Amino acid sequence: EWLVANAPIIKSFNVIKGFLNLSINPRYWLQMLQMITQDPYCGSKLPKPDAPVMMIEYSSPNTNKPLHLGHIRNNLLGYSIAEIQKANGWNVVKTNIVNDRGIHICKSMLAWQKFGNGETPESSGMKGDHLVGKYYVIFDKEYKKQVADLLQQGMSEDEAKKKAPLMIEAQEMLRKWENDDVTVRQLWEMMNKWVYAGFDQTYKQLGVDFDKIYYESETYLEGKNKVEEGLSKGVFYKKEDGSVWADLTQDGLDEKLLLRADGTSVYMTQDIGTAKLRYDDYPIQKMVYVVGNEQNYHFQVLALLLDKVGFSWGKDLVHFSYGMVELPEGKMKSREGTVVDADDLMQEMVQTALDTANELGKLDGLSVDEVQSIANMVGLGALKYFILKVDPRKNMTFNPKESIDFNGNTGPFIQYTHARIQSVLRKAIDQGISISGEVQLQQDLAEKEISLLRLLADFPAVIEQAGNDFSPALIANYAYDLVKEYNQFYHDFSILKETNVAVRHFRLVLSREIARVIKSSMRLLGIDVPDRM
Repeated sequence: EWLVANAPIIKSFNVIKGFLNLSINPRYWLQMLQMITQDPYCGSKLPKPDAPVMMIEYSSPNTNKPLHLGHIRNNLLGYSIAEIQKANGWNVVKTNIVNDRGIHICKSMLAWQKFGNGETPESSGMKGDHLVGKYYVIFDKEYKKQVADLLQQGMSEDEAKKKAPLMIEAQEMLRKWENDDVTVRQLWEMMNKWVYAGFDQTYKQLGVDFDKIYYESETYLEGKNKVEEGLSKGVFYKKEDGSVWADLTQDGLDEKLLLRADGTSVYMTQDIGTAKLRYDDYPIQKMVYVVGNEQNYHFQVLALLLDKVGFSWGKDLVHFSYGMVELPEGKMKSREGTVVDADDLMQEMVQTALDTANELGKLDGLSVDEVQSIANMVGLGALKYFILKVDPRKNMTFNPKESIDFNGNTGPFIQYTHARIQSVLRKAIDQGISISGEVQLQQDLAEKEISLLRLLADFPAVIEQAGNDFSPALIANYAYDLVKEYNQFYHDFSILKETNVAVRHFRLVLSREIARVIKSSMRLLGIDVPDRM
């Protein structure tokens, strides 16, 4: 009784079987709706100029082949995490480290030199990354033939793999590259340029970008210097063959190679160099690496090594580890040329979206440009949502058909709901019904309306939780819960045909705010939502 008399939020109470039940005053829900309408950022925080810096590395491709399905999961997770952390007030720097040097690049270069007859992206009509990838596959086929010949001559498998002429030539090419051989460097620059032009197209179509791109060809020497420095300080040690190692057995790990006997660097050396350059460039508070879970051990080692070479921030690095993604047919391999190509997959998704939407009559009455734009949105939205709704740590199977369902926990279902709400709001305007102004409502709200308001009010907390957990899946599944609830409401309640003007106004404002939150939540996943469908 005291609460009812003194707390405006409480309307009434009753006691059932020893439990106190409180009823919330409808005015409280309306005040909450009013607060939501007044928040232009829908629960996101804008980073202040002096906000702490979080750098997020994702993508990290090799320049010897196009991006594949695994890269798609990586790029989507990295981009979405960056957007979520921005919404939590971090100053985010999105970065990419391109693995543009090493034996794998030399394999593509050598195969092109031997079998390419001067073929270019222009002469072949192929994207540059696909063309270079083609020669990586050719190298592998020719190399396997040579190994088979040597095995027939009685060589052991290990010896045959080392002594195959193509492998010896590729290693010689790498040595020449490291010694700045002019011809090798020119070939390398030309083929990498082709690849970058191809990557740029793929990134643009996928809707991801970067604030700063690093290249391993520019960072590996930094890493070498740091390792040499560690050697002189006794942090690392040299074996008889001249190779440099770190002994991490005291830390519960094993010994780690840092420089080969011939002085060439390994991935770990490059990662040390890249980390140093990044911290020279930005006042980073938190460094996040979006890399598959097969590299878990690598990042345990990297954190220790950075600490040992004197970088105090080393131990705090975050390895955002995620599981493998497959198609229903099985795993992906790029050497055999059976890889699930990112460009092909995106094109297939857009085409499937177009076919499905046409079958369901969802594109009737739209112009050719609108149809193409919506097919793009829906196809890519389906791909992104299907991947991001899964707990990142789990392995997953991406099912293209299932992802483009207009019902259920899918991107197209959420996009369609947004378009449906926009259609209601347009009709209201066409009928001269105002959606502006404060909601004035005397009636009690229905359970479903309260449930929707509660969900809307949860959004800022979901953003915060998704940031703490580095989990786009929390945002994705929140958006699905919201649209599922709204569609039930849309089915059960009149909106435009409601005769009580105040109730109609409330339901229109509620619908508008739900559309805003759908758009905002999908934006955090890198997904666009159409206004009509």
